[in-house]
Amino acid sequence: MKKLVFVLVAVLAVLHQDFWWWHTYEPLVFGFIPVNLAHHVGISIASSVVAALAVKYSWPTDVDELDQSTDGGGSQ
Repeated sequence: MKKLVFVLVAVLAVLHQDFWWWHTYEPLVFGFIPVNLAHHVGISIASSVVAALAVKYSWPTDVDELDQSTDGGGSQ
């Protein structure tokens, strides 16, 4: 699953470069949103989903144990 998350991040990085919509204003989404803005809304929603997947499947599970097992340095 980690590899899929990395691939999705790479795909989002490529899709974020919206050079195909640079000079297009006419197709309005839902009749009032310019296609450029709708594209960025979609990328933002997709990136939040990918971030949630990254936290769920790629976040290390032993971070809390490692933090508790070492001396925090600041605790007295």
